[in-house]
Amino acid sequence: MNKPIVRFAPSPTGYLHIGGARTALFNWLYAKKNDGKFLLRIEDTDLERSKSEYIDQITDALSWLGLDWDDDIVLQSKNKSRHEEVVHQMIEAGTAYRCFLSKEELDDLRKKSEEKKELFRVPKTYRDCSLDEQQALIDGGKSFTVRLKIPDGITEFSDLVYGSIKVDNKELDDFIIARSDGSPTYNFVVAIDDSDMNITHVIRGDDHLANTPKQILVYQALGLEIPTFAHLPMILGSDKKRLSKRHAATNVQEYRDKGFTSTAIINYLSLLGWNPDSDQEIFDINELVDSFNFAQVQKKPATFDEKKLLWVSGQQMAIMKTNDTIRELESLDNNWGADQDNQYKSDVINLIKDRSKTLNDLIEISDVFFKENIVYDKEMSQNILDSNAVKIIEDLHQALSSEDNWKRDVLESIFDNLMAQHELGLGKLIKPIRFALTGLGYGPGIFDMMILLGKSRCLNRLSSTMDLI
Repeated sequence: MNKPIVRFAPSPTGYLHIGGARTALFNWLYAKKNDGKFLLRIEDTDLERSKSEYIDQITDALSWLGLDWDDDIVLQSKNKSRHEEVVHQMIEAGTAYRCFLSKEELDDLRKKSEEKKELFRVPKTYRDCSLDEQQALIDGGKSFTVRLKIPDGITEFSDLVYGSIKVDNKELDDFIIARSDGSPTYNFVVAIDDSDMNITHVIRGDDHLANTPKQILVYQALGLEIPTFAHLPMILGSDKKRLSKRHAATNVQEYRDKGFTSTAIINYLSLLGWNPDSDQEIFDINELVDSFNFAQVQKKPATFDEKKLLWVSGQQMAIMKTNDTIRELESLDNNWGADQDNQYKSDVINLIKDRSKTLNDLIEISDVFFKENIVYDKEMSQNILDSNAVKIIEDLHQALSSEDNWKRDVLESIFDNLMAQHELGLGKLIKPIRFALTGLGYGPGIFDMMILLGKSRCLNRLSSTMDLI
C-alpha cells in the first residue's frame, strides 16, 4: 500500500478530551504501523470559542502522550481565502448555487411540515437560477447562503470499521457550504483541507458518520480524490451514556495532574474500542504499533472505566524502571525528593513502586521517607488509636529503644514477641504501628519500611503518636 497520511484535527475550544486523545492515538498508530505521516490541523474557525491557550494545551498534551506529529501545524483559519475561492469556483461551475431563502421562510416551511407530520426538506427554489438571475437578486439586496447541488443517485463508501455504507442522495438536502456572512461550513472546509493536505485516511469518531456522505459529495463535486474513512466507536460512561464529567475526568490534563503516566494513558486508551485478539492488556508503545490493526477495532461503543485505568496504571508502574520513575516524579513535582541523594530516592521507589497505581500514590507514600515529622489525620487517629493500639505502640517503642541491632530478623523477633504479648495476629498488630510511623493506612512491608526509615526516625514517630494521644 502507499504510505498513508492521516491527521488529527481538534478544535481549540477546550482541553484535549480523552476521546480526542484516543482518536489521535489511533491515527498515530496507523501512521507508524504503515510508515506514514501523522499531521496536526487545528480547526480554529469558531472565532468566539477558539483560544490560543487551548492550542498550546492540546499540543502540550499530545507531546506529553508521545504522539509526535510530522510537518508544521496547520491552522484552518489561515485557509479562509482558499475556502472562499473554492466556493466561488463551485458557483461558477454550477455545482453549487446561491439560495436566497431567509431563515424566517425556512422556519415557516419547517413549521408547516411539522404540523402536517411530514419530513421537512429544504425546497430547491433557487437551484436552477442562472448566474445572471442570482446577481439580480443580490443587486436587489437579497442575502443568501451557498448550497451544494446534490446529484441523484447513491453515495457509498467502505469504512475500515463499519464496512460498506450506502446513503440515498434523496435523503439529503442541498446542504449549506457557505453561510450568509460568507463563512464556509464544517463539512465543506474539512473536505477542502483534507484534500489540500493529501490526507489518505480520515480516522475519527463515529459521531461523524452522518457527515461523511456530505463530505464525499464535496469531493465528487470538485473532482477530488476521496480518502479512506474509519470511524471509531464512541466512548461511553458507566451508565452507557456519552462520557462526560459526571462519569470521570474527561480531559488528558486532569489525568496528568492525578499522577497517571503517559504510558498508562496510552495503554488504556488503546483498549477503548480495539481488541488485540489475545489476553494481553499491558503494552508498551512499540508493541502497540506492531499489533494495531483496524480489523480488530470494534463497532460497539467502548466503556470508560476508571477502575480499569487504575489497574493498567498499576501494572505499568510495576514494570517502570526506577530511574524513569524518578524522572516522572520530578517532572510532576519539582520539590519531590529535594535534598535527597539519588541512592536513597531509588531505595524508596524500589520499596513502594509495586504497591502504587499512580505517581501521586508514590508522592504520598514516599513523602513519609523524606520528612521528619508526620501530620496525623484527626479522624483516622480517633478510629485507629484505641487503648489497645496505644499499649502496642508503647511496648514497641520500649523494645526498639533498647535494641542496637537494626536488622530485619531482629525486628521480626520483636514483632513475634508483641504478637504473643497482645495475643494478636500480625495484621492487627501492624495497623496502629503503620499509622504511627507514616500517618497512612497502607504502605510497603512493615519491616522493610522500618529499616529504610531508620531507628531514630521510627522512635521519634512512635513518641509523637503517644504525645498525640
